[in-house]
Amino acid sequence: MLPHSNNDQRTSGMLQAALLAGITLMATLALGSQQARAGDLIVRYDQSQILRLPRPVSELIIGNPSIADISIQGADLLVITGKTFGVTNVIALDAERNVIQDQRVIVQRDEQRMVNLHKGAVRQSFTCTPTCQPTITIGDDPSYFDLITKHSAQKTKFSDSGDSGGGSGGQ
Repeated sequence: MLPHSNNDQRTSGMLQAALLAGITLMATLALGSQQARAGDLIVRYDQSQILRLPRPVSELIIGNPSIADISIQGADLLVITGKTFGVTNVIALDAERNVIQDQRVIVQRDEQRMVNLHKGAVRQSFTCTPTCQPTITIGDDPSYFDLITKHSAQKTKFSDSGDSGGGSGGQ
């Protein structure tokens, strides 16, 4: 009986090793598919990037509008703002509906200026440039996230109430 038990244990060990190797390979492939390529546009979460096009744009298609927001600022100038983490794409069409550009957009955290405070399983995020201020980051403790969101909304409301409505939008 003992030789048979040793074979079962070896087979079980080999199956576990093969399963672990398969899971590791799948995780590596999944993570690798979200890595930036040379032509990708990297946008930081809650920040914007400018994208100049070779000719005037008539229509925009956003792969996933929950990840990035795009606005046309001129005939050939787009502003892309990172709304949440992830990968999407932007397709710009001209007046004849020809593709001007199909741009992959990756929204990432600005890791160089971010500090995470962990209290057990609870995370709170801060932007430190150089003084640390609370920031709204997906994945933070829900009560902290709600509190910072509320304060941010109040600040925005306060700022908007001071606007005379005649602003030029920075132009």
